Amino acid sequence: MPSEHLVDPELAGLFEQIPSLSFQDVPLETIRALAASAAPPRPPPPPEVEVYEAWAPAQNGAPDVRLVVTAPKSTGATRPALLHVHGGGYVLGDADMTAETDQAYARELGAVVVSVDYRLAPETPHPGPVEDCYAGLAWLHRNAERLGVDANRVAVTGESAGGGLAAALALLALSRGVLPIAFQHLVFPMLDDRTAVDTTSSPFFGQFVWTREASRFGWAALLGAEPGGSDVSPFASPARAADLSGLPPTFIACGALDLFLEENLDYARRLLRAGVPTELHIYPGAPHGFMMIPTADVSLRFARDSTAALSRALRG
Repeated sequence: MPSEHLVDPELAGLFEQIPSLSFQDVPLETIRALAASAAPPRPPPPPEVEVYEAWAPAQNGAPDVRLVVTAPKSTGATRPALLHVHGGGYVLGDADMTAETDQAYARELGAVVVSVDYRLAPETPHPGPVEDCYAGLAWLHRNAERLGVDANRVAVTGESAGGGLAAALALLALSRGVLPIAFQHLVFPMLDDRTAVDTTSSPFFGQFVWTREASRFGWAALLGAEPGGSDVSPFASPARAADLSGLPPTFIACGALDLFLEENLDYARRLLRAGVPTELHIYPGAPHGFMMIPTADVSLRFARDSTAALSRALRG
């Protein structure tokens, strides 16, 4: 059942033209090349912000992890930090794709932002990507004093698969008990592999941009097996975690037409039941990636909600 009639009118024109990703018809290498060629160049940083690369040592013989650091040039009082994990269904993207958002965070929140260039599946299946994110978090904590960062005000953020990895990282950091995370900021996070094989979900969800077929491909690439199995780690699929207590305060935002809507609703409900302070926003008429039209009213509402939540969480 098509959902075109449910799309916010300000978004409809673009989303009706954007083809959904199909990994069955086009090789992954071709999709990656097309995505890279279509990506806008990284914008130059505003004068009050600096951008540079760093490398985080990895564990167990894995290659060091490239990081893109975006920081305010101002000095003085210690400042918060955000570890940013990019989206791309676990199979696409890189740390540079979040540059515009990272610069806005640095400018508006006074935060040091570290974007993680984690290895992609299927070349690197779980646990490689989340361990790369953990290496980035460890680098951030280890260099907090040099960066002028308050180690008690380090948050994680991510969109789509990046939101799923951010949530998995919060679970992993909690289980290891070494690196504190003060807040998790999850934007339509990809949390549950079972969604990709759920035949009971509403047909209104996931028609645009990121479909069930694309999700199944991404999860199979990350897990090295078909999604929906009985032995999937919560550090790969955070919705599999039996206990969410002890996680940091959480912000979750999702569009009402997003494939991930129901898993996001359920994760928020379980966080609340576990005593985790949780803020949840659902945006009517919004498909996956709706902020691609930043001037739409629904996108402006998301931007206000998102910035306000991060500001409250990071002010200390």
